[in-house]
Amino acid sequence: MMKELKIGAKTARFPIIQGGMGVGVSRSRLAGAVAAEGGIGVISTAQIGYDEPGFAQDSKACNLNAIEKHVKKAKSQAKDGLVGVNIMVALKDYAEHVKAAVRAGADVIISGAGLPAALPGLVAGSDTKIAPIVSTEKAAHVILKLWERRFQRTADFIVIEGPKAGGHLGFSREELAQADDLHYDLEIKRILETVKEYGWKFGQKIPVIVAGGIVSREDVSHVLDLGADGVQVASRFVATEECDADEAYKQAYIQAKESDVSIIESPVGMPGRALKNAFLEQVKQKHMEIGRCYGCLARCNPAKSPYCITDALIRAVKGDVEHGLVFCGANVGSIGRMSTVREVMQELTV
Repeated sequence: MMKELKIGAKTARFPIIQGGMGVGVSRSRLAGAVAAEGGIGVISTAQIGYDEPGFAQDSKACNLNAIEKHVKKAKSQAKDGLVGVNIMVALKDYAEHVKAAVRAGADVIISGAGLPAALPGLVAGSDTKIAPIVSTEKAAHVILKLWERRFQRTADFIVIEGPKAGGHLGFSREELAQADDLHYDLEIKRILETVKEYGWKFGQKIPVIVAGGIVSREDVSHVLDLGADGVQVASRFVATEECDADEAYKQAYIQAKESDVSIIESPVGMPGRALKNAFLEQVKQKHMEIGRCYGCLARCNPAKSPYCITDALIRAVKGDVEHGLVFCGANVGSIGRMSTVREVMQELTV
């Protein structure tokens, strides 16, 4: 019998967290469905308001409105389940996104794509739990030590994102090329030991969640056998009826083969994993003109960027999968069919 996942005083029936996927891939419909089935459903705030009226003119306001709308909507669907929000540190409006999620009543905030140094202060006084995403023992130690020194508190849980994850990755191209399962299992164990030390310091259990390339019950069992408390799964939930993306986006996942997956460089210089398509071939040949900046990523310079990542991700989530950016995990080729959230949860937990 799979154990429940305790996050402070809050409990998920199953130790399954649905990974946050922007732009618009995981919003209220998907997150609410996962939460209702006993996992933790997660909404990504990255350009979450892309389809709100007036987005092109005031994307910041649209995103903040959409955060509150989708968190509340997901919680209304979730019964007693937990609804979280994934907020990238790399976002230009990071602090405002965190505060909007807290106002809306998000149960947890998961934060990566940089070290979320200020996160405890941004949620102070609320019941919202917080978790950093790390990829190495060094990163786990740095953020836990920083939170201890600056805020006299620790993480409510930790997410370890491995080299098989999708989207932006916390590894260099060289590290990705050299990555193998055995060495990363050892890294997970090192992180577990570091987290355990901080748990002792604060007299609490800090659950450790492993993400990246997890698509089957066997993958879940392997991670739990290493000593982790749960898993974060993203790609499997894209090919579900409840996923918020367009049907063509879901079909791109279902039809993908292992050979269709590529490591790319995003406009902010971070490696990412995505499906090969005409768009990626085009940007290899020349920079695409950026007519409007949406101010999404703090480090993005439109004058030097090869393309607008917001435009590329919006085209994809709306169904233009050949001319947009389709982020995916390394094991997307093993999905092969459409499911429901209930079916995926059953397959991962039975």
